[in-house]
Amino acid sequence: MSSDLSETHYHGGPRLYAGVLAALLVLTGITVTASYVDFGSPAVNVVIALAIASIKASLVALYFMHLRYDKPFLSVIFVGGLFFLGLLLMLTMIDAGTRASVPYWNSKPPAGGPAAR
Repeated sequence: MSSDLSETHYHGGPRLYAGVLAALLVLTGITVTASYVDFGSPAVNVVIALAIASIKASLVALYFMHLRYDKPFLSVIFVGGLFFLGLLLMLTMIDAGTRASVPYWNSKPPAGGPAAR
């Protein structure tokens, strides 16, 4: 009697997981090193840090969450989610960069405060 549960699937091995671990450690080192480098503006620093973090998240999802060995549709959903996350973060950064500082409109001291005496 055959069952789908008894079917075995290849999910890498210790050597593959050690390689992914090494890649994650190298990318973490690159992230730490990049945090000390000024790339011209804070926005560029954030974009570089998010790009490295996205690569690390992709490695974790592909190998430790077994997306690489699962149905391709799930990988498309994952990549689509990363795309829209990046798009929304980019639009947020563009919007925040175009705004001027907000002035303090209510410059009067509160009633009954120290200036009212």
